[in-house]
Amino acid sequence: MARVGVAGSDPDSILATPIRTLKRDARKDSDIKVLVREARERGAVQIFVGLPRTLKGGESESTRMARDYAARLAGALAAEGLQVSVNLVDERLTTVAAHRSLHTAGVGSRDHRKVVDQAAAVQILQQAIDMQRSLGRDVGSPVQAPPAHGRDRARDGAPGAGQEGPGLSEEEQDRAGETE
Repeated sequence: MARVGVAGSDPDSILATPIRTLKRDARKDSDIKVLVREARERGAVQIFVGLPRTLKGGESESTRMARDYAARLAGALAAEGLQVSVNLVDERLTTVAAHRSLHTAGVGSRDHRKVVDQAAAVQILQQAIDMQRSLGRDVGSPVQAPPAHGRDRARDGAPGAGQEGPGLSEEEQDRAGETE
């Protein structure tokens, strides 16, 4: 995973809109810090992370990476004391559909890369919103934050656990992403 598309919805959970694309920073998790800050500032109550299953519904390395990412995000949210649920939702073909809609909207192929992750995030979020409304319940698979001792290890600099501290500014996050 090289980039993370971010989308949000209005307070009534009717319409998903694009917010930004973050560069994935597996070393420092600066993108996760930005997501935690966004969740806090927007008063988020739920976050959906796309789960890229194979066309047959199986698991792949990308699926495992998404599960790990969601767990890291849930841990970082919990470490900040935010009560925001993280749910994994099937994202099969969302990137293909996002490319198609961008092409239909007249966005040139060269420019797709800059916004395709946002467009896919919008599709994932809108699908989750619509499903929740029609079913009258939460959708997706809930992700549990790692045990508290894992978060404590993160404060001591141990890898693989949630992070603490203030979110980075967009400029700081962009600089951190450039070191990949």
